[in-house]
Amino acid sequence: MDTEQFSQRHIGPRESEKEFMLKTLGLSSLDHLIQEAIPENIRLKKPLDLPQAMSEPDLLKHLHNLGQKNQVFKSYIGMGYHESAVPAVIQRNIFENPGWYTSYTPYQAEIAQGRLEALLNFQTMVCELTGMEVANASLLDESTAAAEAMNLLFATRTRNQKKASIRHLFVDQNVLPQTLALLQTRANPQQIELVVGDLSEFEYEDTFFGVFIQYPGKFGNLCPLDQVLNNAKKNAIKTIVAADLMSLAVLESPGYYGADVVVGSTQRFGIPLGYGGPHAAYFATREEYKRNIPGRIIGVTQDASANRALRMALQTREQHIKRDRATSNICTAQVLLAVMAGMYAAYHGPKGLQYIAQQIHHKTTRLNKALKALGIKIHNSFFFDTLHIDFDRKLIEHLALKRAINFNYISDHQLSISLNEVTSETDLENIINLFADALSQPHSINLAPIKAQCQLPIRLIRQTAFMNQTVFNEYHSETALMRYIKNLERKDLSLNHSMIALGSCTMKLNAAAEMLSLSTAQWNNIHPFAPLEQAQGYRYVLDRLESYLNSITGFYATSLQPNSGAQGEYAGLMMIRDYHRSRGEAGRNICLIPSSAHGTNPASAVMAGMKVVVVGTDKHGNINFEELCDKATKYKDSLAALMITYPSTHGVFESSIIDITSHVHHCGGQVYMDGANMNAQVGLTSPARIGADVCHLNLHKTFAIPHGGGGPGVGPICVAQHLSPFLPNHPLVHTGGKLSTTSISAAPWGSALACLISYAYIRMLGAKGLTQSTEMAILNANYIQFRLKKHYQILFKGEKGRAAHEFIIDCRPFKEKGIEIVDIAKRLMDYGFHAPTMSFPVPGTMMIEPTESENLAELNRFCEAMITIRTEITSSASDQKNNILRNAPHTLEMVTANDWRFPYSRSEAAYPLHFISENKFWPSVRRVDEAFGDRNFMCTCEPISSYINE
Repeated sequence: MDTEQFSQRHIGPRESEKEFMLKTLGLSSLDHLIQEAIPENIRLKKPLDLPQAMSEPDLLKHLHNLGQKNQVFKSYIGMGYHESAVPAVIQRNIFENPGWYTSYTPYQAEIAQGRLEALLNFQTMVCELTGMEVANASLLDESTAAAEAMNLLFATRTRNQKKASIRHLFVDQNVLPQTLALLQTRANPQQIELVVGDLSEFEYEDTFFGVFIQYPGKFGNLCPLDQVLNNAKKNAIKTIVAADLMSLAVLESPGYYGADVVVGSTQRFGIPLGYGGPHAAYFATREEYKRNIPGRIIGVTQDASANRALRMALQTREQHIKRDRATSNICTAQVLLAVMAGMYAAYHGPKGLQYIAQQIHHKTTRLNKALKALGIKIHNSFFFDTLHIDFDRKLIEHLALKRAINFNYISDHQLSISLNEVTSETDLENIINLFADALSQPHSINLAPIKAQCQLPIRLIRQTAFMNQTVFNEYHSETALMRYIKNLERKDLSLNHSMIALGSCTMKLNAAAEMLSLSTAQWNNIHPFAPLEQAQGYRYVLDRLESYLNSITGFYATSLQPNSGAQGEYAGLMMIRDYHRSRGEAGRNICLIPSSAHGTNPASAVMAGMKVVVVGTDKHGNINFEELCDKATKYKDSLAALMITYPSTHGVFESSIIDITSHVHHCGGQVYMDGANMNAQVGLTSPARIGADVCHLNLHKTFAIPHGGGGPGVGPICVAQHLSPFLPNHPLVHTGGKLSTTSISAAPWGSALACLISYAYIRMLGAKGLTQSTEMAILNANYIQFRLKKHYQILFKGEKGRAAHEFIIDCRPFKEKGIEIVDIAKRLMDYGFHAPTMSFPVPGTMMIEPTESENLAELNRFCEAMITIRTEITSSASDQKNNILRNAPHTLEMVTANDWRFPYSRSEAAYPLHFISENKFWPSVRRVDEAFGDRNFMCTCEPISSYINE
């Protein structure tokens, strides 16, 4: 074995295992399988144009050297991003821990109780600081959260407002520029009209449905929030407050004054800058809007033994259920970062957060006094952490750069300075000395004692207590927090325990070598708006990652800005919309979407101002070609796009795909390919080869960024040359084409820090390794399909009986025996496995995708578990209410209880196969009661009794 080849570490099966699987399938070679699985007319003829594969040591040295090209300055730029101190106990035990970063979205609540509790803590922290009743489990970034808040208030206008076609939103002129850009992007297709102006001059006319307030403003000013919110309420206008969460430890909460929605970022709560992300945004509102909140909410319920349990609440809001009627297209969160932010709050507690916020503010007030003593004009009388000053840029900028300091230069004569948690006494002195030198004045400024300073409006200073819950007042020592984190980790099943064979979600290895650089200051401590010359290492990585993705997809250009697959979908559709408009065809607004498409597809199309027309599938699971042609022809004058997933969500490479894309083009439409199943394409075929015009890629699937329990994600879009002028731009850093739409995400390159992982993945595998990975993913899927086909009906197959990288088993016949698909999912937990994707795209089915990273032993363990469960289904028919599947999962408490009233043994319940005893995973709760939780809605960590009593 060549130990220098990363592919030997990433790909699970050894050569002998590969040969065994091929022999089992009756195949002479891997190429033989690929010929049967992928139509010849879409196969690539040449290898991918990528650099030679690197070894792990060479890659680490390479990234270290590139990191040295990044200049880590003291950045006082602010604008929504601040350097933060990441507690080492959180960095080591969560950020760098595969037990936390390799878990899946917590759909299977019984084996995700640790992560769910951490997210409940996050929601509680947000509710406490904002003064709101409900918070979700995070969003992608602050600007996205602001745009979602706008959509929520617009969608929930009163009946009279809708009749009057009230479409105006007043936006505070102190809004962050990246947020304004995103509001503009989202408002246009929804025909929302933004009016940007001075809050003090707003007259609260009845043509406005909402007011957006930045608090504090982009240059640090504090508006009279109580008056603004009171005036809006008196005039029946709803309000959004984008609040700096750290400031709310010393400023009264917006909820106290009557805000309707409060949004922002939790990046200041122990999250690295990372050149813009990933960071967890927060979204909080009133309980009356709980069914309109975008994203996911973690709620409290009980399990089958009436013990407290957690799960994702109100899942009927999910896109896969509501599709084009969904609240939002956002189906991911920033879970890993939200967990870190919540733990930061638990580690410091309310007193610790107040101390940090007070330190930031007092240092700012001392800087304010010192600059005034130098004769410098300060524009804002009241502030939290940012001063807006008059100063000649020519005098200060070159000196600042020499001393490795960045300010926010507003114009040639104005700048702002934002202090942060890690601003030290020395840093403060360095800033003051810098300005003194620029003015050629002596360094004799007396820094006033800390406690003597306060520049917050007295009536806005926080009086209400917050975060009195036990979790925020018990874990302030490192030992205590470390054990609490470990306690929660033990309740979660992740990839460091067993395979997670989720179809369409591609839970593959996230190699340690790909992750190491994320913890270094050269990569994680760069401000997203720092001068480009300070981020040359990033520029190298991001530019080359874009070029590699171009090669892999066959497209001309790529944007890394979208920070989730849903954002990528939206970006691609907006580009198609802009493309048609540039050609004088603004009337093209019909989007054809197969019935098997991901639920985010219809939601994204609606958000982009398109009308969804569904196309059915045939008995083989393929797009109904005749129906598609009929509908494309019918709408040829208004056809904007076809959205497809390839290979299909049914796990099949459709041979008619080029005919499909050609017909759509003939009718004037563009083809959007959802990249969820790209793990079956890399190196073998490509989106461009099948005739697509644009696709998004899930770097958190195919390109090895960890799921992190439901985020971070990166969803770049890759486009053909004719769409490249429309790639998304940014108001502060140019990133897009000449005709680009406004921003899709808050940061210029989205979650840039996470892109290091995919860069490392591609560099270590190279063209050959990437292609081998795709081939092995297809082999592993076909091997499991072969082993299970005698026991389960395989719902769809390719023309030659082969699957792509995933396949679907039909569990609907088991209903006759009293067994639902959820029973199989819960029983798999007893075997130590997470269930495959359930009831998507076909209700009552499971979609299985093993990926290339799993070896033969793990594949066989999974197969043995599924085959044994099939036997249990038959034997359970005699008692349809009290059987081993209906009672699953079985907890340690159940199995060790004195009372055992089940018609099967304890060993059958807990150890049905020999391998389980070597590595037993115990679900921490019994089956959760979803209905109880939705009837008694609760999304904070208050005692459940207080909610039930109400």
